[in-house]
Amino acid sequence: MAEPILKWAGGKRQLLDELYARFPASYGRYHEPFVGGGALFFDLEPADAAINDANPRLIGFYERVRDEPEALIERLEAFDDPDADPDPSLPYHEETARGRDVESYYYQQRARFNRRPYEGAFDPLEEAALLLYLNRTCYNGLYRENADGGFNVPAGRYANPDWVQRDRIRRASDVLAEAAIRNDDFAYVLDAADPGDLVYFDPPYEPMSATASFNEYSADGFDREDQRRLLDVASELDEAGVRVVLSNSGVMYEPYADAGFRVETEDATRAINSDPDSRDAVDEIVATNVPPEDRGSAGQRELSGF
Repeated sequence: MAEPILKWAGGKRQLLDELYARFPASYGRYHEPFVGGGALFFDLEPADAAINDANPRLIGFYERVRDEPEALIERLEAFDDPDADPDPSLPYHEETARGRDVESYYYQQRARFNRRPYEGAFDPLEEAALLLYLNRTCYNGLYRENADGGFNVPAGRYANPDWVQRDRIRRASDVLAEAAIRNDDFAYVLDAADPGDLVYFDPPYEPMSATASFNEYSADGFDREDQRRLLDVASELDEAGVRVVLSNSGVMYEPYADAGFRVETEDATRAINSDPDSRDAVDEIVATNVPPEDRGSAGQRELSGF
């Protein structure tokens, strides 16, 4: 069984049973326009699938997992402890591209990862390795970009961080082998999905309050207008005979119910929060156009912890 390789805000490990419960008993191709950490995709292991995300570095990572798993593992094995001194044989061992002092090995690798947004150059394999290394050693496993697209999460504190993830990379590579991987706006699915296909939408959530926003996964963000566009896309897919399952925050209950989707509220615990004691259950909706009589009975496979 494949498992997610990356920690990712909004991951759906704890919601898999509820999502599977809305899946149709049979469907054509599987589409996931907001793949993120891929908890559902890797658990499902679909034989015919297309995944997409707006973050180009995330998509580049999945392409390298699919196409060069052993080379990626080899790069990851070469990294040092995040608290070690910067490597003088690598760039940015003294200061970043923006002239800031480099305090440790972690911050040197963060500066190397930010070559693409700050300098317009990158090596795809090295960038993929750096993404996983930073994901497993940064504060709280958080992915966040500033307005310029630079990854800006500080170092975390871990006793023995495992950034190589050999087994997960190899299993994920097998699942991704036949999948189409895209870096587009989510609306591409209007042209890609055929009647009878299944689309699962897991967008950056509409905030529960004015101060609850956490959609800085990429510099472009995901705003209220994007939420409206997504509702329009889901409605068009429904009219075209495409099966749709969607998760979002509880404040989106009425818009999807008013559009004719079957909507139910579920409790989900947030996987990423600066205070582990504050990772409480929050209202989350699951909306679908799949009638109860057309749904299957497949359940969640067990996922181990990170």
